[in-house]
Amino acid sequence: MISVVVLAVSLLIISKLPLGVEVDHPTIALIAGAVIGAFNSIYSIFPNWFRTFNAIVSIGLIPLIGSIIVFGLAAWLIEGFRLRWGIGSAILGAIALSLVNSILFYILRQIGIVA
Repeated sequence: MISVVVLAVSLLIISKLPLGVEVDHPTIALIAGAVIGAFNSIYSIFPNWFRTFNAIVSIGLIPLIGSIIVFGLAAWLIEGFRLRWGIGSAILGAIALSLVNSILFYILRQIGIVA
């Protein structure tokens, strides 16, 4: 549940940056966070060694492409969550989402909210 809220806050932050990602309302961000979290949980079905091996062999391109696809698919499914410049916004948005999400989780770990 915390990860959905953190994803929603990350999406709201990203929508304020000039990346071509638009979120109409915080409720839309929550729904988008839930959808992105659900799609990301499908990736966690694979064993950890398999995910790590793919990330190392592809120099991180496979996880990045997966994130771009998930980001674009969420924008396609949810009305009110748009990518102004198409694939360019999906690429920038996925990278920004990863960075902002990591920073927010780091802060929450330092405060002691997330283990």
